[in-house]
Amino acid sequence: MIYRKPKRTFEKSGPVNPEQSYYVTLENVVNTDNQDIKTMVDLGRYFSIFAPRQSGKTTFFEEFCSELHNDPTYVAIILCFQDYKNLDITRFYSLIEMEFYEQLINRLKEIRCEKTEAVEQFLKNHHLTDHISFRLLFEQLNRIIEFKKIVIFIDEFDGIPIKELENFLTSLRQLYLKYKKVKQKALYSIGLVGIRNITKLIVGGVSPFNIADQVDLPSFSLKNVRDLYAQYTVETNQPFTEEATRKVYEETAGQTWLVNRLGTILTVNIKPGTVEPIDEQDVEQAIQILLKERNDHFNNLYEKAKLYKETFVEIVFDNVEYDPDNEDQTWLEQYGLIENKGGRAVVANNIYKARYIKTFFKEAKAYEDISPQEYELPGDRLDMKRILLNFEQYITQIGVRAFYKEDKPYEKTGQFLLTAWLYQFVRGGEGDLRYEVLSGLGRMDVLLSYKGKKYIIETKVNHQDDITRILEEGIKQVATKYLAAEAMAEGYLVIFDTKTHVGAVCEPREHRESGKTVISFIIGIGKDSR
Repeated sequence: MIYRKPKRTFEKSGPVNPEQSYYVTLENVVNTDNQDIKTMVDLGRYFSIFAPRQSGKTTFFEEFCSELHNDPTYVAIILCFQDYKNLDITRFYSLIEMEFYEQLINRLKEIRCEKTEAVEQFLKNHHLTDHISFRLLFEQLNRIIEFKKIVIFIDEFDGIPIKELENFLTSLRQLYLKYKKVKQKALYSIGLVGIRNITKLIVGGVSPFNIADQVDLPSFSLKNVRDLYAQYTVETNQPFTEEATRKVYEETAGQTWLVNRLGTILTVNIKPGTVEPIDEQDVEQAIQILLKERNDHFNNLYEKAKLYKETFVEIVFDNVEYDPDNEDQTWLEQYGLIENKGGRAVVANNIYKARYIKTFFKEAKAYEDISPQEYELPGDRLDMKRILLNFEQYITQIGVRAFYKEDKPYEKTGQFLLTAWLYQFVRGGEGDLRYEVLSGLGRMDVLLSYKGKKYIIETKVNHQDDITRILEEGIKQVATKYLAAEAMAEGYLVIFDTKTHVGAVCEPREHRESGKTVISFIIGIGKDSR
């Protein structure tokens, strides 16, 4: 087998042209009744579709409209409100008129509709100026070409001028209800794309669009990733191992932009011009390149993530319940940064988690300008006692304000600052830092790897006057769940104590449990009552 130069590329910007870029069709695009898009359109349904940017939605709808046009009954129209938000109403409707009229006439001419001339004559005299003229447009089209089915997709619907939201949605609702029982109607189906909870938009005490189905546009499935990369293999003779494909899927959770970008890095930067298989180690290397890359995808998401940084970090570190009515979660979900997984709010994929948490670590400045080698013991081991004692001194310096929100302890702060502090030991490439790591019978809070050696740190927050119970439980948890599972002899327990004043002496204590050693640190984060 010899390497052949690829004919196409992995797309990273804009809609996919299957002749120029590798392309697969998204699977399982259904509503809550498990009906696919084609079924919903055939039934004349109105629906809202959630899809973050750079998730493949434009490509999906362009391909779907192309398939619809295999049936001359359908007239599929795609509009986009992306940059309409600051327009006045007159300009807003004039742009809709220009885009809609052109696509409508072009399609009617394409299928040689006998009513094309009548439609053209009507459109010359009917101009869109407000929501009433918009509604009347379709009422008249229903009389002229009732035997055609117009299907409209409006991408980036959240770009609509906010002052026109109520009028526009109310007009759609009126059209739906008026023609719901009419089989032959011009405006047959409509999909609004981009808003997470459009069916919950409350205007004047009611939801004007509660007549719509809600659809989530999914990420790539494992099969999608496999099929996408297989297209590259067919063209070049360079295969991806199954382990590599699975690794990409697991780390990206199928996010389409990430899958395509890793495909490029793997085939252009890691193993170009060869038939040597791309394996799991290559994927690890590609991920590290991606995490350090400057690109619009990461920059745009970062601007969104930092707007809700506290909630985002809390979701990373805590077992946060998914709440569809929580505003911060709703926006993070709309941007594609988090998702609902089994009733818990989780970061959408491991790459987003690693990228943005490290960025927030740097912003926290929870590290000194030091050399990790200064903390090394013989045998390339880290002096974790000294590291954690110095961390306690850092907490003393910053005070307790960071730990409280409206006079209540902010549960995630300690773990976040500790992990940020430990980040200084891996930022030079000497090791790895992971959090919420599945191990044995639970999830370790922090796992630090440095020069081939592992360090397990569990964190707790104590609110009780007597710290004994939480201390004993933590010691047992570290020894029996984590150290035993990892076949390690020593671990660390850090308790942030709200009943001990910040700056109080932190004396590490050594405990023996089930043949393991656990060293505890009690760090005061209590407010001084004086």
